[in-house]
Amino acid sequence: MIINISDYKLLLDLAVSMEGDGYKHVVYPIEEISDAHTLAFFKTSWEAVEHCFEMSNDADFYKSLSINSFINDLKTVEHTGIDTTENEAFDLLGLARSYRDRAVFQDINLEQNIMNEKNFDYLKDQVMYTGFGEALEGELRQNMEQQKTEFKLQHDAFYGECRVGAELNFRKSEQSDLYFFNSYKVNLQKEGSEESLEQTFYINKGNNITLKEAYNLMEGRSVNKDLTNREGETYNAWVQLDFKNTDTRGNFMLNHYHENYGFDLEAALSKHPIKELSTPKYKDDLINSLKKGNIQSATFIKDGTETKQFVEANPQFKTVTVYDSNLKRLDARQDKKESESEKTSNNQSKSARHNENDEKENQSEKKSSNRRKAQSM
Repeated sequence: MIINISDYKLLLDLAVSMEGDGYKHVVYPIEEISDAHTLAFFKTSWEAVEHCFEMSNDADFYKSLSINSFINDLKTVEHTGIDTTENEAFDLLGLARSYRDRAVFQDINLEQNIMNEKNFDYLKDQVMYTGFGEALEGELRQNMEQQKTEFKLQHDAFYGECRVGAELNFRKSEQSDLYFFNSYKVNLQKEGSEESLEQTFYINKGNNITLKEAYNLMEGRSVNKDLTNREGETYNAWVQLDFKNTDTRGNFMLNHYHENYGFDLEAALSKHPIKELSTPKYKDDLINSLKKGNIQSATFIKDGTETKQFVEANPQFKTVTVYDSNLKRLDARQDKKESESEKTSNNQSKSARHNENDEKENQSEKKSSNRRKAQSM
């Protein structure tokens, strides 16, 4: 439908008035400029079609349009930004359709941008809470904006003298534009050693191994996690790498020590004279640290003397491993011998106190006996 730009307001008022009177269709000439004189309004579609048939000939053609669509197209002109003061002809339907298509496209882009931002925020938090901090945010956003099918991010961390290199793997979904953090491969390089260990840890909802926990596992220690099985059920278990066996991907297998295995960390700790166990907060901190797989310092009290030593959880043997202040592992037999020595020392001390009390009682009885003899003479 071709109209003069300057007539759009007049035609809009006319169409609204006719709609109010019950008219539902408008007939217009295809080749001519439509104005208040060339437009015809009808209440039924049959009347509109019949008028088009009667008016059309070899030179002139007419079409029917619902009055509601006509009004919406005229209203769209107000939002296009076109200069309505010019007396210039333009295709009303084409202009309106173009504007609506552009608006829909903008809405789709806006929705997509919102979705992409939410995807970035989710991945950013996932990376941070898996132990990689916030340093990778810039690279993460840049790679997502480039719409790559997959990409990798590199991260280095140091724990004492050990370097831990990590390669984070991201992949775009085949069904949408969403990216997923699938896994990260860890390379553990010890100071002064040419050998290194590699292990890939997979990202699963609720089952993530953090970078520090990954380091502890690769050092041979155990980590306590709440895990989810294939049926979606949650369970608690200690996990430890099995360095003697690997899976089809070359990863070390994981040994699981479930709750019914019978390892009680608090009970295992209570067998040692650890000062922190007497304070609830310090005891909780110690237990939580050991559950993360850390080798944790603790204060041992021996012969009344406080000594700094280290402990780590050992669920396989339902005990804790003890190290001296230089992180040298104490032999279990030596530890048992020291414990027995301490018990012997305590027993000897108790025996000495008993002998001292017996001697005092004997002296007291002798004095009482002498007094009775003196009184009888």
